[in-house]
Amino acid sequence: MNVVTDTSKLFEAERRVHHLVRPNFRITEMQISPTQEVPWHYHNHVQDTLHVVSGTIRIELRGPIEEARLSPGQTFSIAPKRPHRVTNIGDTSANFIVLQGNGEFDFAPIARDK
Repeated sequence: MNVVTDTSKLFEAERRVHHLVRPNFRITEMQISPTQEVPWHYHNHVQDTLHVVSGTIRIELRGPIEEARLSPGQTFSIAPKRPHRVTNIGDTSANFIVLQGNGEFDFAPIARDK
């Protein structure tokens, strides 16, 4: 699948705000409902660092298989090229900050069965 730089048409979110976008670094705030997710994907160049503001999320990773469950105040980093997805596992909306750097942002969607 082709990589994209605008994810707004790939998956729904209650809120998606880019607070800072600079060459090789960006800060995005995401809010997802209990039925929403950031689908399986990877980034070729950037590391994702997720920090939960409210709610509870699950980060599933491959290569190797791993799972992280984050509550408010917790942070988790994901290396470039590592497949992952983010789901809301609570009963209310989850709000989290995503720091992405150092490198050019891209989003490479992958099929669920890969």
